[in-house]
Amino acid sequence: MDNQKVFAMEFSRVYPLLVAKAERKSRTQQEVDQVICWLTGYTPADIARAVAEPTGYGDFFENAPAPNPNRTKITGSICGVKLAEIEDPLMREIRYLDKLVDELAKGKPMEKILRT
Repeated sequence: MDNQKVFAMEFSRVYPLLVAKAERKSRTQQEVDQVICWLTGYTPADIARAVAEPTGYGDFFENAPAPNPNRTKITGSICGVKLAEIEDPLMREIRYLDKLVDELAKGKPMEKILRT
């Protein structure tokens, strides 16, 4: 999929998919929110606002109040692409979240997901 199409998607369409992926594996929406908060610096109230208002997925990441400096410790592949090889910085941020939700869905402990 074209990066611009991903960036233009509404956060309100993506967020329920992330939550559903986690919930299928007995994780919770609160855990997804915790991961998003850790990654971006948003609060749960900010996330709820982004779901309620028209917010582009790319805008959600571009306007993140405090991207976690430890997010660069997220390694591995997502959809067969190594995170370190993603050239577009905005797409890399989006893929960091994908990777964290994958780890959550696979049952990894929250301490390891949050790189503490």
